[in-house]
Amino acid sequence: MKYTKIPHTDIKVSKICLGTMTWGNQNTEAEGHEQMDYALEQGVNFFDTAELYPVPATAETYAETERIIGTWFKKSGNRDKIVLASKIAGPGDYTAHIRTNGFKPAAIKDAVEQSLKRLQTDYIDLYQLHWPERNTNTFGQRNYEHDPNDAWEYNFHVSLATLEELIKEGKIRQVGVSNETPWGTMRYLQEADKGLPRMVTIQNAYSLLCRGFETGLSEISMREGIGLLAYSPMAFGVLSGKYLGGKQPEDARLTLFPRFARYSSAEATQATERYQVLAQKHGLSLAQMSLAFVNQQPFVTGNIIGATKMEQLKENIASIDIELSQEVIDGINEIHSSIPNPAS
Repeated sequence: MKYTKIPHTDIKVSKICLGTMTWGNQNTEAEGHEQMDYALEQGVNFFDTAELYPVPATAETYAETERIIGTWFKKSGNRDKIVLASKIAGPGDYTAHIRTNGFKPAAIKDAVEQSLKRLQTDYIDLYQLHWPERNTNTFGQRNYEHDPNDAWEYNFHVSLATLEELIKEGKIRQVGVSNETPWGTMRYLQEADKGLPRMVTIQNAYSLLCRGFETGLSEISMREGIGLLAYSPMAFGVLSGKYLGGKQPEDARLTLFPRFARYSSAEATQATERYQVLAQKHGLSLAQMSLAFVNQQPFVTGNIIGATKMEQLKENIASIDIELSQEVIDGINEIHSSIPNPAS
């Protein structure tokens, strides 16, 4: 395994981060425990979850993923071996079963307390705001369209001040953002310059099919020291190649939940076909080439991999041992230049 540090901290984390979004829906508790056991054996010490999980989010499965992690901590006694990240859900139509007061102080405090109980721990190493309260272009929307009727009230200072209280209480150690934009990221950093906690990570989508982070945010990441936790590096499994040729594997994520279709456009399929040819040319699997590309980016602190089957998990973790040659990188960039960001 390869390790790095969360920027501006002494917290050492594996470059591969174990994602947990399917546990409690596509994966049972026993399967989640098996994944955590294997990941830790392979040197993965960084787990990411959220109160929202599993996804798709429903009232019936709400927070089941955190509960599964908590029972593993209790059974294994491995809490001190893991750097644990979780998130508070932002407001939205499909989070009405969680709470309706967004990132107000009472909401943040309640979210942390409830997560701690489910996770059966006294602290969370990295606590993240899952997406902005304001209307913006998240989840695959390419362009920002301003809504003059957006009822959002400026909340950066209050949110950070609340998180600071929780840090002082020892309930969280560090803070980060997720699905954030360049403007939002810089506003949080400006508030930190006034003495409030600094956002040390940003968890956004990043993959061969979705490189929008490189426009604006990668410069902020490098110059300001805010590490990317890349989610969906396999583009919902599209970059395994298993959907090519019109295939719909019976228990695959996009077969079960076709509404997650942003990685399935004609352009994304065309790009995936070309990436597969490139991988085969160099004796690589498409999955490992896709993950190795993310692993090698200088702004990436953690590559969040997720799997529903153990063979997928093993292949994904093993990507850390692959170093892509300049020839492969050039080939990837040539495809990206001709079909840029087809998942947006």
